[in-house]
Amino acid sequence: MTSYRLALLLAVGLTSCAESSPPEILRESSEFVGGLVCVECHQNQVELWQNSHHDLAMQAANSNTVLGNFEGTPFTYAGVTSTFFTREDEFWVRTDGPDGALQDDRIAYTFGVYPLQQYLIEFPGGRYQALGIAWDARTTQQGGQRWFHLYPDEDITHEDALHWTGPNQNWNYMCAECHSTNLLKGYSVDQDRYQTTWAEMDVSCEACHGPASRHLAWAKATAQGDQAEDSVLQGLEVSFRAQPDIGWAFDPGATTARRSHTRSSRTEIETCARCHSRRSVLKQDYQHGRLLMDSHRPALLRTPLYHPDGQIQEEVYVYGSFLQSKMYQAGVTCTDCHDPHSLQLNSPGNNLCTRCHQAQSYESRDHHFHEPGTPAATCVECHMPAQTYMVIDPRRDHSLRVPRPDLSLRLGTPNACNDCHTDRPAKWAAEQVKEWYGSDRETHYGEALYAGEHGLAGAGETLAELVQDSDQPAIVRASALSLLSGYPGGLPTSSLQRLLQEIDPLLRHSALLVVENLEPRFRLDLAFPLLSDPILTVRIEAARVLAGVSTELMTTSQRHRHREVLEEYRKAQMATAERPESHMNLGNLHLQLGEWSLAEQEYQTALRIDPAFIPAYVNLADQYRVQGREQEAEEILLRGQEGSDHADLHHAMGLLLVRQQRLPEAIISLEKAARLGPDVARYSYVYGVALQSAGREREALNVLRSAQKRHPNDREILWALVTYLVQSGSPQEALGYAEKLRELFPQDSQIQNLIRNLDPDR
Repeated sequence: MTSYRLALLLAVGLTSCAESSPPEILRESSEFVGGLVCVECHQNQVELWQNSHHDLAMQAANSNTVLGNFEGTPFTYAGVTSTFFTREDEFWVRTDGPDGALQDDRIAYTFGVYPLQQYLIEFPGGRYQALGIAWDARTTQQGGQRWFHLYPDEDITHEDALHWTGPNQNWNYMCAECHSTNLLKGYSVDQDRYQTTWAEMDVSCEACHGPASRHLAWAKATAQGDQAEDSVLQGLEVSFRAQPDIGWAFDPGATTARRSHTRSSRTEIETCARCHSRRSVLKQDYQHGRLLMDSHRPALLRTPLYHPDGQIQEEVYVYGSFLQSKMYQAGVTCTDCHDPHSLQLNSPGNNLCTRCHQAQSYESRDHHFHEPGTPAATCVECHMPAQTYMVIDPRRDHSLRVPRPDLSLRLGTPNACNDCHTDRPAKWAAEQVKEWYGSDRETHYGEALYAGEHGLAGAGETLAELVQDSDQPAIVRASALSLLSGYPGGLPTSSLQRLLQEIDPLLRHSALLVVENLEPRFRLDLAFPLLSDPILTVRIEAARVLAGVSTELMTTSQRHRHREVLEEYRKAQMATAERPESHMNLGNLHLQLGEWSLAEQEYQTALRIDPAFIPAYVNLADQYRVQGREQEAEEILLRGQEGSDHADLHHAMGLLLVRQQRLPEAIISLEKAARLGPDVARYSYVYGVALQSAGREREALNVLRSAQKRHPNDREILWALVTYLVQSGSPQEALGYAEKLRELFPQDSQIQNLIRNLDPDR
């Protein structure tokens, strides 16, 4: 039966710098004191910060903060007309509520200022929900000063998971950590309610610098001439002070500047990454100055978040892109380009880039081949193309890559050339780039990632080469590792051991995904040392990977240590206890540990939190199957089908009916699964096998032929076609599919024997 082994958290790279988290400092904990106290000594910084997007990230709704038109303004979307109005100096909206009926809701807070402003509405249980209709804060000339819906091309009704009243638009979980200072979510899973608190409702000084009470004490002692302790950090939790002589300079004859000192700390980038990354939360008590992966798990370069070559696709918030860049590898940090307080660029236009890239070389027509002074000649248009999110908010790709229209031809990825020249094909752009810059284009890691995503011939070998290439960015190698986990045997043990000892925690974490495929004894030998890793994300992944290893293989001390880290894993899941994914992960863990009752409780909790969460129905039914509780398995799948006509539920039901020897009913369910889930190769494969078992040979072959066209590299489908075509007396057609198998798996002796049997002359 289909089983969701590890849930993907919704908010789901790291660096190559030789630095781990700083050691724990035993000292009195600091407390948050509020940004107002900072102005006395840091007036310039506070003035720069005021009215920045950090300062205005969230505000109480009043006449000074609300930008939208609330003068009885109507807005119609998905058949619902919403009205924005005021009542006794408060701002209100009449719109569709959780049941679809119109209701009046008071605007509690504004959210952001430009280019759009959203509005938060208070709900029972301490929840705040982000309204799906937003205000376009741009000028009228820019197309703004209007209401618009964030999903204009869809009809999001109250029954949809993306409706503004649902969990995916919940401020407490989705937004609060990065739009407030010292956010304490305060969620109770038993009561299903929040008691969320914050020190300040915007991104204030202490959001980045950490709680400042000890810094105040240090400043006071220093002003009085006393000997202040902690002179390095000055009482702060984290210091962003670089070496005093750090800078960028051109070596003689060089066209690109070089950093005067190798970057020895990634504290600044990791601090920004807490919010400027696509990641999931593993820890509520965030500690300033620690590496990101000690509290969060960043997303890898996988579709649909990224295009196969690492370009941004969904909104990923900069970090994962920047880690791919050559600038990051050269030592560039966020504040080399951005003022940390005003958030503005340090210089306008190309002037920012020519501080480190010689203008004479890079601003010339010989470099960009466009009319100087035009938008096409700006550095960012070619090297940081923008993707628009939330309808009107363009965000630039921070991987700072060279345009590669040749990759567009092979991988279907976008490129900066055709972003402007929309009337020309990618082939034209590739030929133009070849004419300008020559044909010597380096092999791009996107080709290996694409091969791994699509199961192309030789993908395992290509991914293994990329993983072991230490010149590639760590996030790229980690992404390749995550794909390589689907190609067992792709890495020799010696290489895997080295990866598990890499400095970058993202590589250690992703290497564990490959270790999970090994036999229990090897899994224990390789993963156990990482139970003592200094980074939380790595430790708990090691614990999860070892959960399926029999305790009989462990020593007493190993069992004890494993239990300790499993408790950390459980706490990490409870950091997002309001999400069904977390409880499904815990259910999966309990299943591996043989704790049947606890597993069932977690799956049921997931369904209580979100009755539309399909994976919990499937996994709970699978648990019942293993326990021999077939009737309860059928009942839970039928319950899921009451609320959703989902392919996964029909597939699981089909397999259940096959086990019960109710083949005609099973075929009906399996057909629905294959029809509703055409992108899942296995659903079509199982449906075809069921038809063959029922004696419906011609239908089975037609289903499998169609599925093979959609999934040309799927081993199971190809093998079934060969087998059934031989049985039906069509050896020549079978030979064609066998040749495809050999192309995909050239080292497989079983396939070689198959071809020799089909064609003895080969």
